[in-house]
Amino acid sequence: MQISLDNTRVLRTAAWMWIGYLLALAVVDTINYARAPKFPITTYYIGNGLIALTFLLLSYWDVMREMLRETFMPLMIVLIAGAPIVLHHLFVPRFPPGPMSNLEGMALRQLPVLFIGLVLTAWQYRLWAVIIFSFSTATIEMLTVGLFTSIPQNAFTAFIIITTIRTVSFLVVGIFISQIMTRLRSQQQSLQQANAQLTNYASILENLTVSRERNRMARELHDTLAHTLTGLSVTLETVKAYWDVDENKARDLLEKSLISTRSGIEETRRALKSLRASPLEDMGLGLAIQKMAESAAARSKLDLELALPNPMPHLAPDVEQCIYRITQEAVENVVHHANAKRVSVKMEPNGSNLRLTVQDDGLGFDPRDKANTGHFGLVGMHERAELSGGKLSIDSKKGKGTKVVLEI
Repeated sequence: MQISLDNTRVLRTAAWMWIGYLLALAVVDTINYARAPKFPITTYYIGNGLIALTFLLLSYWDVMREMLRETFMPLMIVLIAGAPIVLHHLFVPRFPPGPMSNLEGMALRQLPVLFIGLVLTAWQYRLWAVIIFSFSTATIEMLTVGLFTSIPQNAFTAFIIITTIRTVSFLVVGIFISQIMTRLRSQQQSLQQANAQLTNYASILENLTVSRERNRMARELHDTLAHTLTGLSVTLETVKAYWDVDENKARDLLEKSLISTRSGIEETRRALKSLRASPLEDMGLGLAIQKMAESAAARSKLDLELALPNPMPHLAPDVEQCIYRITQEAVENVVHHANAKRVSVKMEPNGSNLRLTVQDDGLGFDPRDKANTGHFGLVGMHERAELSGGKLSIDSKKGKGTKVVLEI
């Protein structure tokens, strides 16, 4: 199994945890053995420190990781679990009398590091590897102590009890982690399958949409351009036939052809216009309002103040259409009727609602004047707001500009 990026991060985290544990333990031993001989303690930390630094170096050595591939992770697990056991019992002299200096204490010192190795094993491999790790560490330690260390019988019995308890703990924790990882792998596989299906469905939907749009374009062009050109072709053939026989009739047919051509051009333009996506479909609400307001301000040389939320909140299509059309109507009113120098378009959340404000510094008007109301299309703006569940308010006074507020 090739080492993934996530597993590499886990290895590096494990390395730094190991080094951190050794530093903390060194501080404790420095305090406890302040007056004791330094050689055993120094030997202990030099040996363990070198192993931990080797582990850290390998976790960052990408070239070695690529070379070893499937054997890299087992090597790291052996390094973090097996090397400290052998070092403790074969190469490190016995600590002076003190806390955790006996055989049982030395076994307990290894416990956090071995737990790190257990987590790596359960993270990367199945349940069988957890079982092998738990029994292998216990077997290696008991063989090393039994063959190379001379200790009293009662101490060896206590050591076996501690090792057995540690092995059972490793099995319980390792099985638990392994089950979690198995479940995560299963869920990840299910997510990958679902993602592949969604990608496939999206591709099919896109192809269907393109196909339907092509068919719609074909119908539109057939009903406009094709009919016009077909009729024009027939008429021109008739003109050609009559040209030398009845010149007046030919001229009359030619005039009708020109009328038919103009009509066909208008129909084609209408069809092409209907084929184009609306600004909302093409750009989204925020960008559509921005482009519309900037274009209107540039045409009329207005100073534009634009403040739109980013990202734009998710809104229903009919609500987006309402906001865009009311903004468009309000801005066009400023352009054509307000004689303003400045216009601002702001949209901001207001609790659970959205507030749109379009304000100018133009001539203003009396909202109670029905003639002005009809002229500015304010009735239609009110109707749009009500149909979408919003509320439109207009504050305007002659000579003091106009403020249009949509709460939706």
